[in-house]
Amino acid sequence: MNFIDQLGAPLLVSWQITRDCDLCCLHCCTESAPGKRLPDELDADEAMRLAEEIIENRVPYVMLCGGEPLVVPHFLHLAEKLGRAGIHLKIETNGQRFDADVAARLARLPIRSVQVSLDGDTQAVYERQRPGASLAKAHDACRAVRAAGMPLEITFAPTQLNIHETEQVVLRARALGAFRFNTGRLMRIGTAARLWEKLAPAEPKYLEFRRLLQRLTRSLEGELELCYAPFEIEDALRASLDTPPATLLVLPNGWVKVAAALPEICADLRRNTLAEAWEVYRSAWRSDRVRNEVRRAVDDGSRHARANTWQLLPAAQV
Repeated sequence: MNFIDQLGAPLLVSWQITRDCDLCCLHCCTESAPGKRLPDELDADEAMRLAEEIIENRVPYVMLCGGEPLVVPHFLHLAEKLGRAGIHLKIETNGQRFDADVAARLARLPIRSVQVSLDGDTQAVYERQRPGASLAKAHDACRAVRAAGMPLEITFAPTQLNIHETEQVVLRARALGAFRFNTGRLMRIGTAARLWEKLAPAEPKYLEFRRLLQRLTRSLEGELELCYAPFEIEDALRASLDTPPATLLVLPNGWVKVAAALPEICADLRRNTLAEAWEVYRSAWRSDRVRNEVRRAVDDGSRHARANTWQLLPAAQV
């Protein structure tokens, strides 16, 4: 029996509420971009009904992400509905639209953290990876998070374009008041998979990167938590064979994925209740098909490029 078989509901719902975004980042694992909203994304009423199910099932923790969640008109109403019910929230944002007014509304809720992406410490490098983005706006978003009294996390996706600025970004995260810095090997998913030769650092660069993170972990102990384990997605997949994550990963149209790096869809929250989706998800992790797909993805990292070519498992088609 897996650990998740003992749980009546997921411990986390990771909810990608849109594929739309105000940026077109070269490393985006969801292939989000301006105008990339899925034609069948959940509308405001459907999203609120799903929020009600999350509340009824007593899910303790929800992550709202995208795309960019702040481009969704009902984002704040959704966050408030969940938060006012006592559900802890994590918000992932690029920071381009996150200002003091947004921070003030979120600060009234049980926010576990707001995570802002900082993929460079100079505008030139940051904008190469995130075309059209303003690093100053991202820094202002971080300051707004902290000024409102909310916990701040920083995430950094290393590529050939920005890996040389790693240390500066880590120190910037500390200066901005972040409590955690998240990074690891670039995931070969989505837009990054298409641009892999242009983006993926060479192995010697990764060795330097890890040594730097280890040194900074020692020197910043007690000031900033550096999270880079599991370092690569294969490590996480390998661990999931023994302990499948107690997480429902919900796509913008209500489909539920088995894992971020796999294309398999196990449920449809337009047709399945959250409780039914959880049961199907747990069953999927007991199936030979899913476990064999995980093993193949561990052995061959190029398979991660298939993650967004969604495939419905038989249980999701009923």
